[in-house]
Amino acid sequence: MVFGAGFEQIDVVVSGVRIRAVRGGNGPPVLLLHGFPQSHVMWHRIAPELAREHTVVAADLRGYGDSQRPEAGADHAGYSFRAMAADQVGLMAALGFERFTVVGHDRGARVTHRMALDHPQRVQRLALLDILPTAYVYGNVDRRFATAYYHWFFLIQPADLPERLIGADPVYFLHRCLGGWGSALDAHPPEALHHYERVFADPAARLAMIEDYRAAASVDLEHDTASAAAGERISAPCLVLWGERGVVGGNPTSPLEVWRPLAEPELVTGGVVRGAGHFLAEENHADTLAALQEFLRDGR
Repeated sequence: MVFGAGFEQIDVVVSGVRIRAVRGGNGPPVLLLHGFPQSHVMWHRIAPELAREHTVVAADLRGYGDSQRPEAGADHAGYSFRAMAADQVGLMAALGFERFTVVGHDRGARVTHRMALDHPQRVQRLALLDILPTAYVYGNVDRRFATAYYHWFFLIQPADLPERLIGADPVYFLHRCLGGWGSALDAHPPEALHHYERVFADPAARLAMIEDYRAAASVDLEHDTASAAAGERISAPCLVLWGERGVVGGNPTSPLEVWRPLAEPELVTGGVVRGAGHFLAEENHADTLAALQEFLRDGR
């Protein structure tokens, strides 16, 4: 996916793991992190616009896109949000950015949340797109959520059950994900869709994504419990956005009210993106972009 002539592709090795990213623009640094089952390509409509006023780095999480796929380990910690957050902090440091804003969608937003707790001195501002906190989700599962986000419980099954079942028809499963959660498959342009299909055809990439979910249901919850016990909270300004038609938007409690107890409450702002499901940066990029631009300008 070409973001424009002003962007360059880069590979940076952080703690032995090669991270793929693109970089463009000039100004205060902004790191963009994608979710499942995507890559940095999901920001193809947002990144060039943000690059008019910022240095934009859009990166692939470890295991996703064209980043390296290390071993998960017996406890799945190799794909914990803590490990992924450390990768991205290392990437930004290697590029010369000690403090920066982070915008994360889906799994990338969970990495962003962990980054804000583990590396508060690095995260100047953060935006969380279409998620509720991992611990909150597992502690408040109801039939609606379990039906819509069945993959949370399917992908955490022991090897090699999800690997074998998805491997029977990877493109079908990928398309069901990209065309689900209140969104339609045609929200993703053909060039982006072909990129996702290429990556998902690799069994090692699928395994990495599965291990991400296994980590979330185990070691990540341990990290969240320890952070809560230690009184750790998000201390930077935090923008929370969610899609009108998505699962998060249907939560009985407003996402803003869910996130405020995990942060300095007065620092949490945001709202719904109309006409969008889970993939709001693609379905309504104009309103998503406008909200991000306003948030970033406040930081300046």
